[in-house]
Amino acid sequence: MSADLFISYAWTSPEHREWVRLLASQLHLLGYDVKIDEKVDYGSSLAGFMREVTAARHVLLIVDENYVHRADTLPESGVGIETSWISGVFEDRPANWLSVVFVRNPHRYLPAWLAGHNPKGFDFNSNLQKDEFPGSVQIDAIWRWIEGLSTGKANAVPLAEVRRRAARLERVEAQRDPGNYASPALRDRVAFRYGDHRHYTIGHGEYEFKINFSGRGANSVYVYIDSGLKAVGTITDKEYNIEDVEKYLTPGRTVQPIVGQSVVLMNSQGALAVITIEAVQQEINTSQYIPAQVTFCYEILEGQQRA
Repeated sequence: MSADLFISYAWTSPEHREWVRLLASQLHLLGYDVKIDEKVDYGSSLAGFMREVTAARHVLLIVDENYVHRADTLPESGVGIETSWISGVFEDRPANWLSVVFVRNPHRYLPAWLAGHNPKGFDFNSNLQKDEFPGSVQIDAIWRWIEGLSTGKANAVPLAEVRRRAARLERVEAQRDPGNYASPALRDRVAFRYGDHRHYTIGHGEYEFKINFSGRGANSVYVYIDSGLKAVGTITDKEYNIEDVEKYLTPGRTVQPIVGQSVVLMNSQGALAVITIEAVQQEINTSQYIPAQVTFCYEILEGQQRA
């Protein structure tokens, strides 16, 4: 898969390299796959790396004055080699394929091969005397170039709003993570908001049970076989024998235990588990919202003979 953005730059100084890496990190935070020539072996990996450069959706040249010098006079340098590749395919690429960042280059010098093309450029030059430093405005401009958006912002959505929306989506996806609704232990106590996820998983491997709940009343819930269980049954005897619980299994789809009652579960491997309903919270949708929840304890009968 081709990268969203390839960054070409000269290793002018440690400070310059650090600056370029920070810029790349900012673009990565916007969601782009960024390739950068930090550790390039121009020997055995040359052909593969060349393909990465020329196949990238966009190329960004970080043009300080040293970059121009190396591109124009040092063809065997890393910048010289990359310049040869990039210039060789430039004419065949879309108009917005390549752009430049001017940094420590107040006169906005360009490599000779590119000077006549007048590419779009982003001015990252600082002016200490005028207390002018590049920042979010320039990052926003690069984002708009990558996405092919107009420089006019009549219909613009600020990047800060884009990030807020992305954060909302990520929070919801994190809440849907099945790992939030699972306990691999053989016995545990669980409080499960059954409106947040399709089922709660207890145990693991051949002793895994996916339990599907829904609300029934102020002190009861439905327990279904829909998530992969083979059978369920309400244990009606309060003094039941744990070794004899399979007799309570029924062929039906659901049972309706009340608080204090236990339910026997059988999974697709024939293994058994018992859950006991400890508390039920119905959904309250008033000025103070309270989600529906069931609290239960369970025990997986690891040594129990299977049905």
